[in-house]
Amino acid sequence: MARRRFTGDTLVIASHNAGKVREIGDLIAPFKVRAISAGELGLPEPEETGLTFIANAELKALAAAQTAQLPALADDSGMSVDALDGAPGIYSARWAGPSKDFGKAMQKVWTAVQDSAKSTDDKGPPLGAQFVCALSLAWPDGHVESFEGIIQGDLVWPPRGLHGFGYDPMFLPRANSETRTFGEMPAAEKHAISHRALAFRQLIDACFG
Repeated sequence: MARRRFTGDTLVIASHNAGKVREIGDLIAPFKVRAISAGELGLPEPEETGLTFIANAELKALAAAQTAQLPALADDSGMSVDALDGAPGIYSARWAGPSKDFGKAMQKVWTAVQDSAKSTDDKGPPLGAQFVCALSLAWPDGHVESFEGIIQGDLVWPPRGLHGFGYDPMFLPRANSETRTFGEMPAAEKHAISHRALAFRQLIDACFG
């Protein structure tokens, strides 16, 4: 079935996360599309009741599109850690608590990984992890197009770098034999390889290209 094309000039970014809004705004800027965040419009944050990244992205995009009566793009993303059976996964933001303290969230992840190793008598915990990003573009009539990007990497401790947001300072991507965490990479370089960029390329090819 053919994908629906985006033909407007304004897109609601269905997020109250300033870091995500900034990254998505940078990615759509070349297409001369004006980005308005859900926060700017005073839109409520819907409860994320989905069990997958795509399900949560779709419910956020639909809620914003139908309330604002404009096309809306939502992102649901997070870090899944091999040693934690995929946690924090879709609960990545919730691990940061109401104050969105990702310093504490990263410490929580690292402590959980160390505890996992102790419980299995391993010489050392597996440090593999993935960043996953689901992007959903929704229209006020209820139509949705969804895409997912995944990048493999490894955890590092202590966190390194002041760029990016969320768990970026503890995530070392495996792409291109990279030696810097996402937190150490300038935004343009991260955008070239990130999970969000991978999902975004699919979105652009299907709905904007």
